[in-house]
Amino acid sequence: MSILAAESPNPLIPVVGEIIIGTIAFAVLLFVMWKFVAPGFERAYQARRAAIEGGIERAEAMQAEAKAALDQYRAQLAEARNEAAQIRDQARAEGQQILEELRVQAQEESARIVARGEEQIAAARQQVVNELRGQVGGLAVELAGRVVGESLADEARRQGTVDRFLDELDGMAAGSPDGRSGSTVAGGTR
Repeated sequence: MSILAAESPNPLIPVVGEIIIGTIAFAVLLFVMWKFVAPGFERAYQARRAAIEGGIERAEAMQAEAKAALDQYRAQLAEARNEAAQIRDQARAEGQQILEELRVQAQEESARIVARGEEQIAAARQQVVNELRGQVGGLAVELAGRVVGESLADEARRQGTVDRFLDELDGMAAGSPDGRSGSTVAGGTR
């Protein structure tokens, strides 16, 4: 067994030449990585970091712009609502004013129509009274002529008699609420 032990090296202990070559290769690899690869990673990392930070800054800027636009929109909306409220109030006031003007015009027109109607009624009443006076006067003269027994053909006397009779009738109408008097008729007694 000793022969076998001298001829084969210990598998757990590496050969010194391999350790030196492995250490030099590792150092070269480490140098290349440090000199060429690590700066590329660092540049990529910095570029990525700048892109992320720039994106965040752009997002914050856009968010600030959006907030400013939203605030401006809300202010414009509030202003538009205030204007709409003012327009509604103004329209209501104008509507009330128009209604009041129409009401005043209607009242004036109604008063004018009532006045015209009263004038027409007064004129018709006066016409009826004049016609009745003529008819009553004629009947009174005829009746008085029959009662007195003489003809009252004389126009002046007849007119005086008619006027006196009608004045007595007017006096009687003024004396009682219904225009009748129970005690006298045409200057006589009942």
